[in-house]
Amino acid sequence: MKNNFIPCLLFLCFSAPALAEKVGSVDTEFKWLGPDSKIVIEYFDDPDVAGITCYISRAVTGGISGAVGVAEDTSDASLACYQTGAVTLSDKIKSGKSDGDNVFKKRTSLIFKSMQVVRFYDKAHNALVYLVYSDRVLKGSPKNSVTAVPIQAWR
Repeated sequence: MKNNFIPCLLFLCFSAPALAEKVGSVDTEFKWLGPDSKIVIEYFDDPDVAGITCYISRAVTGGISGAVGVAEDTSDASLACYQTGAVTLSDKIKSGKSDGDNVFKKRTSLIFKSMQVVRFYDKAHNALVYLVYSDRVLKGSPKNSVTAVPIQAWR
């Protein structure tokens, strides 16, 4: 069983498709070798709720380690989500389970760190609340960002 653990872990880390589309980026640190460090802006549509689009800005480490994919990005990220079309909430989402639904995940280091977006339903205000945070196998980060989307009738 131990012999299969590492290959399975590597498969899971590298097989997850990137769901976000890049909007743009700005350089934050010049690197002599490899790409500059930057802030990247990406968007993704909520996979379970049509009519919701989220925008993420996140730090991307440059240099040689960033170019070959072994750098660890910082846990700095910001999130904004908007209603971009008609929204119909499923009964599962309306049940408002307290631990939320993972709607986006992106690897931010070679193996052990990822950035995640979790969706919660605020029944009292008929709103979807999205939280972005970074986690790590041993120790995550308290850095986070939150946004809320009030569900309104779409014209």
